[in-house]
Amino acid sequence: MTATCIVCEANVSLPQDCCEGELLICPDCGTELEVISLDPLTVEEAPQVQEDWGE
Repeated sequence: MTATCIVCEANVSLPQDCCEGELLICPDCGTELEVISLDPLTVEEAPQVQEDWGE
């Protein structure tokens, strides 16, 4: 199963045991993608974790 990178449109291979919420790295541009849904297959750019500075 493959997904399409939303940034560079490259094909990204998904592991056989892939599940929703899994993070993938695009081999072409290095963008971190998150699997949003498996049926239909949907990926989005993973949210960047913000530093909370101990708050």
